[in-house]
Amino acid sequence: MNNAQIANVFDELADLLEFKGENPFRVRAYRNGSKAIRELEESVAAIIADENRKLADVPGIGKTLAEKSETLLASGSLSQLEDLRAEIPASVLQMVRVPGLGAKKAAALHRELGIDTLAQLRDACERQQVRKLKGFAAKTEQMILQGLEIAEAANERLRWVEADQIVQQLLAHMNRHQGIQRVQPAGSYRRGRETVGDVDLLVVADDRAAVMDHFEAFAGRSETIARGDTKVSMRIGASFQVDMRVVESHQFGAALQYFTGSKEHNVHLRSLAKKRGLKINEYGVFADDEETPLASETEADVYAALELPCFPPEIREDRFEFEWAAAGSLPELITLDQIQGDLHMHTTATDGQATIREMADAAIERGLKYIAITDHSKRVAMAGGLDAERLREQWAMIDEIRPEYEGRLEILKGIECDILEDGSMDLDDEVLSEGDWIIASVHYGQKQPRQQITDRITGALANPYVSIVAHPTGRLINRRPPYDVDMEAVVQAAAEHGKLLELNANPARLDLNEQHLTMAARQGVPIVISTDAHSIDGLDVMKHGIQQARRGGLTAAQVANTKPWQSVDPRR
Repeated sequence: MNNAQIANVFDELADLLEFKGENPFRVRAYRNGSKAIRELEESVAAIIADENRKLADVPGIGKTLAEKSETLLASGSLSQLEDLRAEIPASVLQMVRVPGLGAKKAAALHRELGIDTLAQLRDACERQQVRKLKGFAAKTEQMILQGLEIAEAANERLRWVEADQIVQQLLAHMNRHQGIQRVQPAGSYRRGRETVGDVDLLVVADDRAAVMDHFEAFAGRSETIARGDTKVSMRIGASFQVDMRVVESHQFGAALQYFTGSKEHNVHLRSLAKKRGLKINEYGVFADDEETPLASETEADVYAALELPCFPPEIREDRFEFEWAAAGSLPELITLDQIQGDLHMHTTATDGQATIREMADAAIERGLKYIAITDHSKRVAMAGGLDAERLREQWAMIDEIRPEYEGRLEILKGIECDILEDGSMDLDDEVLSEGDWIIASVHYGQKQPRQQITDRITGALANPYVSIVAHPTGRLINRRPPYDVDMEAVVQAAAEHGKLLELNANPARLDLNEQHLTMAARQGVPIVISTDAHSIDGLDVMKHGIQQARRGGLTAAQVANTKPWQSVDPRR
């Protein structure tokens, strides 16, 4: 099992135990363990296999969950989970995952109305049966209906990072077969979409049957859906589908271009080919009535046959790539090695797992030149947020530490300061004026009306001591929708006040989305890609932010933290 699958088991255990009304501390332990495992940048299996390390020592996991992880790796199941599944209908878990519903309310709906499925839940809400229950209301019904769309989508698509773990295991498995000459994933996975519904795997091999047999021998396969002469479709886990196609070596580039997509990009491409008297498909680019392709071996050949540049996969969405090509201005998209600093991270002062020095040392190992320590402000009480006194103490500590890192890393005094429900900042301007880097963010009051929440964020951008707004829409992919905010107004306010907007690289957030990134770029608003790291491993999610930035068409020049620190701060 990979990390995502182990974390999913612990999430499911937490949901089932909470549904039963079990000890909340026990439930929280499983949720914390799931979060810790998802944030690991190496596999649980690798840690367990290392004689010099213990999984139980990883913060958030502990002895019990480490033992259960070992059992899952050895057997693929837990008797505790199987017992709970037998007791509670599987479809009930789908209700638990509806944003804003939770296990207690799901249990009440199951008990009082006999609701077992999302379809039954939608029907009960639309017939206004839910509002009649104690503890529910008309507003609750509306919230459930909105959340149902997310829950239903989550059942169909994985977050990219979860799909990536499956893909990497598949690639490792396929590469163990000596008869494979090339293997490459395609589809929405290759384009770096936030969520992935399925994966296309392209393979070049002499012995097709042997390669198909090897593909079906993958340990994670739950069933084979179909098998033909050149294609095998199989299901991994409960619902994730992978299609493997064996293609000829001389047609690999055409197949890779075709199956990478997107559908809209390929439709536009076919239209351009037709205007030139050509046709294009998964076998190559052809002149009318000709059987030998003009181009097919590489993607670059295929695009060149249509006098087009080889578009980076991330921008093949038929949004702006063809306009750029026509104007001869296809941008050179940002890359990970261009990032110089990380300006959003947390330490043990609040809800982080590492000290300032530990985060600084880890940043140096990753080649960074500057970081900002940005723990939570006091409004986030559950994370031990900092009041003015504790914040100033932390900043004094940073002043003491700085000489140790002179010439190696610049450590900035920052804070992630909450924008309160009334629009004021969680800390006084006098305090904020003393910091190097002030992040404003919304954690509470996310369900306020559109204008109110927009005014809160634009008001923060107008504050002279605020540098940037973090995770501006508050979404959690497949878990929580963005709050209702006018992003055009937010981008305009950032442009007006010379401020920046964050692209949060946490793969559960990727906030801003690609459309908002494009909007900001067109308004000249610089983006900062930050990890929002709560641990040393958390610094490694920067790559996910880079992928999202590339989907938004961003260059290094449009990302502020590709520059030296002195060029980043909008208040300088």
